[in-house]
Amino acid sequence: MQPIPNSIAAMAPELAEWRRDLHQHPELGYSEHRTAEVIAGKLRAWGFDAVETGIGETGVVGVLHGRTGAEGEAILLRSDMDALPILEETGHAHASQTEGTMHACGHDGHMTMLLGAAKHLAETRNFAGTVHFCFQPAEEFGAGAEAMIKDGLFERFPSRAVFGMHNWPGIPVGQFAVRPGPVMASADEFTIMVKGAGGHGAVPQLASDPVIAGAQIVTALQTVVARKVDPLKSAVVSVTQFHSGTASNVIPDEAIISGTTRHFDEEVGKVIRTEMRRICDQVGQGLGVSAEIVFSDIAYPATINDPEQTALVAGVLDTVAGAENVDRDRDPTMGGEDFAFMANARPGCFVFIGNGGSSPLHTSTYDFDDDAAPLGVAYWCKLVETALPVT
Repeated sequence: MQPIPNSIAAMAPELAEWRRDLHQHPELGYSEHRTAEVIAGKLRAWGFDAVETGIGETGVVGVLHGRTGAEGEAILLRSDMDALPILEETGHAHASQTEGTMHACGHDGHMTMLLGAAKHLAETRNFAGTVHFCFQPAEEFGAGAEAMIKDGLFERFPSRAVFGMHNWPGIPVGQFAVRPGPVMASADEFTIMVKGAGGHGAVPQLASDPVIAGAQIVTALQTVVARKVDPLKSAVVSVTQFHSGTASNVIPDEAIISGTTRHFDEEVGKVIRTEMRRICDQVGQGLGVSAEIVFSDIAYPATINDPEQTALVAGVLDTVAGAENVDRDRDPTMGGEDFAFMANARPGCFVFIGNGGSSPLHTSTYDFDDDAAPLGVAYWCKLVETALPVT
């Protein structure tokens, strides 16, 4: 392990200041207008060779050439920008100033670490070729990575490889985790509309009860993974919402069920969808109601780390943090991540940086640990210098 360069370690107070400002001004997906302005302004002030905004609606890409100018290879480093619709309950002085919206997933920290690397590399230019610093909107719900790709991301900013990073509560600050192959699951959402015939709760024989049918569907869905998916493969079907009725003595006309599915294998995904449709059709027919299932128009694919890029990253992490602080075989998570769209388009690697004992992601008491930021900056800088070496 090498010590964090003094020039990066000295940035710690500045990094914390940036991060806390971003935390105080969270913006939801495709609404990151102030965030994008702050980022673009800093990149321009640091002398970036080009800064483009409005990519995929609110995305920002900064272009930085190394010592060989625009010649040579190019890579892309990506950070997400959006916040979540959660009311913050941390009590911190830097808590969100926008009620009902907060950075509960650490995207404020992700932006800060990439900005820190942008400033340092703009000063040193100790690499050959080009680095594209990509700040992406709408990771949480809107597939902002896909939107940027459809808006010509890789045609406008050609890159031979892509790299992403996410903080992870439970991994100690100072440590990283990475693995080749699947790291995060494909994430899809579903909604089931169960429609029957309502009536008085005292005369149920005159109604076609969507609540009973919905309950049967929820129970039957639990058999999809247990009985239709190869037990050696990972998958999840979770029902997370069930809405129906407005009064205790009225059988409603409809019930709405929704939830999420997760998997790593697209063939498993096809099995899950087929079985869920079959259950809805057959339970509905058997109980005299209609049950239509609709899957999200935006399904995040699984995030798959390219073996070659992962080997490169693992070596960089060993140098930056020490091999004893790098978990090279961490179990994949069933969480979803739209960096997968970029990793499908170009060879890529997605790593986890420790966020210590913070509250879990997506909770009202979560906060990014500012102590992790300098190490994240050091990783990004060393990755660039290793992937695009000056010869």
